[in-house]
Amino acid sequence: MRELANQTGHDLEAMPSTRRGEAKVFEVPLRAATPAALRGFGRLVAPGEPAAVTIVRWPQHGRRPVVAGTGVGGGTVRGRFAMERRGGRLYASNHAVRRHYITGWFGDPAEMGPDSVPEHPDAILTHEANYHPDGGQLFVPMQPLPFVALLAPPGDDVTPASFVAFHFDGTHGIHIDPGVWHEPLFPLAPRMSFDDEQGAVHACVSVDFVGEFGGYLRVPLGNLC
Repeated sequence: MRELANQTGHDLEAMPSTRRGEAKVFEVPLRAATPAALRGFGRLVAPGEPAAVTIVRWPQHGRRPVVAGTGVGGGTVRGRFAMERRGGRLYASNHAVRRHYITGWFGDPAEMGPDSVPEHPDAILTHEANYHPDGGQLFVPMQPLPFVALLAPPGDDVTPASFVAFHFDGTHGIHIDPGVWHEPLFPLAPRMSFDDEQGAVHACVSVDFVGEFGGYLRVPLGNLC
């Protein structure tokens, strides 16, 4: 796994500091992941339940329509999506598309390295999110452990206030609908894996919270009372 700049192109070894006042922190509310709460974001999926990933037809660019039955033949890719805490960081590895990420920090991102002691293990700071215009994404937990999904409704005028954190108890996964903003899921345990399936095109549209809004999203990771 390499420590790469993510979708928004940041040098993840030189992130702005919250402690020094170089970046703000935007608090994200936490809700229980229920069918009603997830309406407009996605749907619950039980392990072993047949679940098809929604694929979006290739867009019509001019006055001539896309021929019926075409534009949806790219299919999906599937693989393990593994998350692991290392020191003050959360790493993620998406084997379906062979991509590796640092998805957040358990303290000031300018100070939290792989050998750091987490300052705030009950919350994570993240600097970006993305959506897939070509299809949905299915995450089913491979262990019955709780996790949090950071989601915002479709629309390119997204802001930090658009995001909600949904708490899952580990009995269900989620199908994230096409166009819904998200990050890789945040486990409450030190490590966790998911069975991941998504559109094979794997188009990503990103939002950079640091570059566009001057701060990080703080995602709570505690259990709901």
